[in-house]
Amino acid sequence: MNAVIPASAPLVRKNITSMYEQIAHQLRNEALGGLYEPSGKMPSEAQLGERFAVSRVTVRLALDQLAQEGTVQRKQGKGTYVAGKQVRHALDAVRSFHDSLLLQGLRPNMRLLTKELVPLPEHLRALFGADVDECLLLRRLHLVDGEPIALGSSYLPAQAAALSWAETECQPNYALLRRLDGQGVARADVAVGAQLAERQQARLLRVRSGSALLVMTRTSRFANGDCCDHSTFHIRPERYTFTASCSFQA
Repeated sequence: MNAVIPASAPLVRKNITSMYEQIAHQLRNEALGGLYEPSGKMPSEAQLGERFAVSRVTVRLALDQLAQEGTVQRKQGKGTYVAGKQVRHALDAVRSFHDSLLLQGLRPNMRLLTKELVPLPEHLRALFGADVDECLLLRRLHLVDGEPIALGSSYLPAQAAALSWAETECQPNYALLRRLDGQGVARADVAVGAQLAERQQARLLRVRSGSALLVMTRTSRFANGDCCDHSTFHIRPERYTFTASCSFQA
């Protein structure tokens, strides 16, 4: 498939740094917006130079910046390709991390790393209640098309430990919780932040140690208000974005 060469927004030609950053910004938006799907192949340096009316050196600097941040991959002798399809997670819907991937037509799977009953961490007692002594800790690696995208750690009610390893690996938290009370999660509070990847996280997510990761923390409750899930997801930011639909309130 021939590379797509769309029209470009005019560049502000202050200096070479300004120009390659502007080019990188345009190409990043196009790549993450799906312009180069399904092959993922981007125009050549010569085509981009002609499109933006700049030298190949300037184009190369823009592509190098995108490669360093993980947006594109440069393959020797083959060209430049979008690193992976951008995944979106809507914050205005109560939906599991896994289900949000399925709804986008992706091929996600989960690799269960840890399933064990542990004492309830002290910082979670206010959420789960003072009478709760232990909980089920699950650690999963989330993948899309075989590529790791997120590392999740979840604390669930201890009753969920009765489910087998196979059931726990192939079903997302919300499906597991639905089996506990027959109704499932009624509401969830979500917070999004950022963190530098620790060595083990970097190894599992196949990123450099110290790379920036998105961090989504989710606390879910049954209809009666009881906390049933406290999960933290460390996410590769070049593959993931959060969205929300908001209405104006005076």
